[in-house]
Amino acid sequence: RCHQRSMAMLDISFPPFCAFLGSLGLLCVALVGAWCQHWRGGFSLDGGSQTFNWHPMLMVTGLVVLYGAGEHRECWESLHSPFLTFFPLTAALVYRVPNTWNGPKLPWKLLHGGLALGAFVLTVLGLAAVFRFHNSNGTPNMYSLHSWMGLGTILLFSCQVGASSDPINSPQHPELSCPHCVFPQWAAGFGAFLLPWAPAWLRQLYKPIHVFFGSTILMLSVASCVSGINEKLFFSLKNGTTQYKLLPAEAVFANTLGILILLFGVLVVAALARPSWKRPDSNSLDSRQVPGTHR
Repeated sequence: RCHQRSMAMLDISFPPFCAFLGSLGLLCVALVGAWCQHWRGGFSLDGGSQTFNWHPMLMVTGLVVLYGAGEHRECWESLHSPFLTFFPLTAALVYRVPNTWNGPKLPWKLLHGGLALGAFVLTVLGLAAVFRFHNSNGTPNMYSLHSWMGLGTILLFSCQVGASSDPINSPQHPELSCPHCVFPQWAAGFGAFLLPWAPAWLRQLYKPIHVFFGSTILMLSVASCVSGINEKLFFSLKNGTTQYKLLPAEAVFANTLGILILLFGVLVVAALARPSWKRPDSNSLDSRQVPGTHR
């Protein structure tokens, strides 16, 4: 009885979970902006320290929150309109109604790819910001553990972007298959799940690879962001300021931000791993089928 009662307490319904997760993601973005604006002087494009501030802002927004939303596609696949996903994240995550699972998947796959591509663009801009700051001030590049982790994560991300994670068999359209489709990994997801000539075996083969690397990239992104926050505090809170070890207000604020980013990543991965929150495949339409054309 105690075990059953404990399991019942852990059986959180989907809408409040997604509302909390969306609010947490938006909170992380807001706190990064507040940190950079209040303690680090705001934002600029002149190559100075304010240019660097775009780096944490864009990385957290793109590589963690927006990418996490893209990987959490099962949360919002049941929306009646994909355009609603671009409203505040909580509005996108709470409308997971099971009776909408029978609709076509193409809009959600396009939206998944769009979110991943948007996250990738923000990530590249964030990387450009830190390189410009370093080059303008004569600071060496790519020497710290944070920079190695971050660049490795971005390289994996560049191989993953644009991919979906739901291969669908379409026996009604065998003429769409092509046995000679071979793609590099960067284009594998787009070719396997969105283009009409990808064979079913390729989609089945690529799905577990994409799912594994999707969660791995998210956790590496979280680790890179947390290590970057820690590194920035060590560099900034030293001579002429209250030292980091004395835990000034900025340190408390940034440490809290790091914990919230870590919590966001853990919750996304936990939701992805929960079978009862996944869209069933058995009644799904072909992912490449245009809505309104199914029979």
